[in-house]
Amino acid sequence: MEAIEEPQGNVSLHQSTTRGVIMTVFSMTLGIISNIVALFILVDAYSQQRRRSKPTFLLFAASLVVTDFFGHVIPGALVIRLYVSGGAGPVSTSDGMCQFLGGCMVFFGLCPLFMGCAMAAERCLGVTRPLLHASLVTTTRIKVCLAGVWLAALCVALLPCVHLGSYSYQEPATWCFIKVLSDTEAVDVAFMALFSGLGLAAVVIALVCNTISGLTLVLARMRRKPGSHHSTHSHDIEMVLQLVGVMATSCICWCPLLIIGLMSVIQSYTRSLTEVHSHYRLLMTGVRLAAWNQILDPWVYILLRRTVLRKIYLFIKCQLGWGTTNSQWESSSFAGSDKNVTQV
Repeated sequence: MEAIEEPQGNVSLHQSTTRGVIMTVFSMTLGIISNIVALFILVDAYSQQRRRSKPTFLLFAASLVVTDFFGHVIPGALVIRLYVSGGAGPVSTSDGMCQFLGGCMVFFGLCPLFMGCAMAAERCLGVTRPLLHASLVTTTRIKVCLAGVWLAALCVALLPCVHLGSYSYQEPATWCFIKVLSDTEAVDVAFMALFSGLGLAAVVIALVCNTISGLTLVLARMRRKPGSHHSTHSHDIEMVLQLVGVMATSCICWCPLLIIGLMSVIQSYTRSLTEVHSHYRLLMTGVRLAAWNQILDPWVYILLRRTVLRKIYLFIKCQLGWGTTNSQWESSSFAGSDKNVTQV
């Protein structure tokens, strides 16, 4: 019996490894293609825009796409290596690769959330206080802000280097993350609470800023006199729609991991954690959802462009048989789309 069961176990392990490698390679390929396409669109739009507020937003967006690209490639390559090597052995251990992979998970997790928050705040200022925005927001300051975002995320990711938290392999020993399910200490709880708190706070701030921007644009449109034309609002509407898309993607993809990780580490530290394997599965599901953030973010900029939105509007208008009553919306909200088909 043992001679029969051992090959079956080996075959099952081989199939699981092969399936994991295929899924990771597919996810990496899709993410790479998506980010490259979005980056080309953003760079082309940045080179053609002459409006002051638009280039700063595009610089933020391009930086986000580049960060997503590396956040997909680097951890993905390490996970594939671990899959091919058959895993790292027992969980709750750590080595150099685990430290690096865990740091990448934290760094590339916080960066998109911080950037989405900063972009939402910048657009909120541009929509509600355009004169103040014009005097304060410059390309140089945006670059300083981006450097600050990357530095802040890096500082959090490097906390285990000074023994403020730790990383460990997670089942099935093919990825690393903050130690949350076994042998947890007070510093692990604090580290996970910091990671989750910063991520959730960034999502909430982005939600508030985007809500204020959206309401401001709606009120401005309602107050506009019939026949008036303000191309500024078409740019603002487009950027706010993209920000809402980024925020929704981040919320759906990252909030489960942030919440599950925080609940798990608290239960593990208080020794009230039961069904450890089910928590490992929940964490794995959360990580897979988070990985899709880097795939979906670029499609926000690919699909939510004025050229695409205008085509969707015209298609819906044709299907519903609308007449000319909405011509003002068509001419104002999507003005200039035909002049530059590559414009974001």
